[in-house]
Amino acid sequence: MKTPWWFTRKTPLAFLLVPVSWIYYGAGRVVYGMRRMGQIKSRRPIICVGNILAGGVGKTPIVREIAKFLDAPVVMRGYKKSAQTGNIGDEATMLAAAHLQVHTGDRKSNVMLLNRQKGGSPIVMDDGFQNPGIRKDISILVFDEKIGFGNGFLLPAGPLREGRRALRRADAVIIIRGAPAKKKFVIPADIPVFYAANKTVNPYAAGTAIAAFAGIGYPKKFFNAVGAVRTKSFPDHYQYTDADIAKLQAWAARRGAKLLTTEKDWVRLPADAQRQIPFAPLETTIDDNFYVWLKEKLNVHI
Repeated sequence: MKTPWWFTRKTPLAFLLVPVSWIYYGAGRVVYGMRRMGQIKSRRPIICVGNILAGGVGKTPIVREIAKFLDAPVVMRGYKKSAQTGNIGDEATMLAAAHLQVHTGDRKSNVMLLNRQKGGSPIVMDDGFQNPGIRKDISILVFDEKIGFGNGFLLPAGPLREGRRALRRADAVIIIRGAPAKKKFVIPADIPVFYAANKTVNPYAAGTAIAAFAGIGYPKKFFNAVGAVRTKSFPDHYQYTDADIAKLQAWAARRGAKLLTTEKDWVRLPADAQRQIPFAPLETTIDDNFYVWLKEKLNVHI
């Protein structure tokens, strides 16, 4: 689905949905309690990189950088599997392209599998902050500075999976810088905060007219980054068909523009389309002091 337009501001519709969000929150707490009863403890340290917003904050590139730094395997659900992504999901395909060991499916089973293997490197868990089934040694929340807490409401009135009090369960927060920053986006002073920066690399020469398309949580971030003159958004994790590609190519040709998409979308394109349409790589840099903090935290758990 596309990110609902009211997630970033307090609209009448958002207020109307607040009672529904209370039901959502209550049901979520029941499920959380049930999952906690079956919690497992990993022999190898678990580093959970999650969020409290429903997607779109740029968590996967952060997972990639942390796993590369630690030379650690990644466990994740592998959302929206398809033939194009080798039946492991678009985000998992992106991580595997960075030469990381990625395990998709049931997280508990994969953690148990990794615990039986030799080696003591940590395991990076992509998402799962709301799932207590696996005990985390280090929990890191990721935010986009421009999005912040969105409109501050819980799903479906807003983008929050759980309230801001959940920050108390986190060992640290990584904020991806954006301009301008979301107002009233404040992290409690006693939680370590680190910053990251994203750079979108446009593969086309300067001055090229770009028709950009994307099926991600907040596509405007990508469209603005590449200076697109025409844009088209699709639902998050959208599976593109040959018919979609033909329409996009005709749409771009009518405007004298070149097609461009994100890496996350590119892995979901049919094989022929991948040879014709490039993607704009996203380079992510996390402040060095984060890695100093991470090594110190790991020394406590190893």
